[in-house]
Amino acid sequence: MTTKPLITYTLSLASLLALDACQQTTAKLPNYMSANTSFDWQGHRGARGLAPENSIPGFLKALEFPQITTLELDLAVSQDSQLIVSHEPWLSHEICSWPDGRPVSKADEDLLIIYHLRADDLARYDCGSRGHSRFPEQQKISTVKPTLQAAVQAVENWCRQHNRPLPAYNIEIKTRPEWDDLKTPVPEAFARLVVEEIQRLGIRKRACVQSFDVRSLQAVHRLDPQLTTALLVENNLGLEANLQILGYIPPIYSPNHQLVNAETVHLAHAKGMRIIPWTVNDTQDMKKLVDMGVDGIITDYPDRIPQ
Repeated sequence: MTTKPLITYTLSLASLLALDACQQTTAKLPNYMSANTSFDWQGHRGARGLAPENSIPGFLKALEFPQITTLELDLAVSQDSQLIVSHEPWLSHEICSWPDGRPVSKADEDLLIIYHLRADDLARYDCGSRGHSRFPEQQKISTVKPTLQAAVQAVENWCRQHNRPLPAYNIEIKTRPEWDDLKTPVPEAFARLVVEEIQRLGIRKRACVQSFDVRSLQAVHRLDPQLTTALLVENNLGLEANLQILGYIPPIYSPNHQLVNAETVHLAHAKGMRIIPWTVNDTQDMKKLVDMGVDGIITDYPDRIPQ
């Protein structure tokens, strides 16, 4: 039996945050989006169609496109409570290799759960040299799954060196009930790590926390009601039902782009929410969604953004 990793908290939220006494009852524009911002183009996992996903090279590739205002990324948690940028809470057989160069197999994934490995051990695994079979345009680059801290520091340094505006960060908490305390911390613990790290990195006004798991969004909202959150949706329940399940109105509603129509856009705006669909990789689909009035688009291919 695997011993469950312990989550340690070195900072108290009281010392990190000065929160309003009352909860938000209506959604506001996200902190990182000014009233003059017309559109939020987001690089999905950096620029997954062009460079290794959720990697520092992928984030820097996305920043080469001036239309990109936000970097979208996913988080897992290591055994030593480090936030690791990864879509799955394990090392994927699709993209990762063992330290000796052998491709990770599907069976290996059960041995390579991020929550059971320390951050310095994870840094020995290459998750870019093999490329990705579903993204043939992706450049093959030797790279590792970085910590959130390392990714943000690299991005901010690159932007300053290239006189580029600092981006926003759309950070997904990856949790599921069946993963609790097995592959990820429980949502409350995971959310606390994320909220504290966002504050420590100084990106709170440029950060959004998103999740499909309403438990994680609810936990973030309890910890910091003013932090921008986005509800990810891939079901057919509709906007009203999904908001009722969530229990509050988030600043951003983020459904699969195939679920978006003009009525969805109208309903979201009527409730004070921005609507940012995912993941849109066809230029004509992008144009249709822009015409519907969406507020942003998440894409694997920043080179396909309409000019």
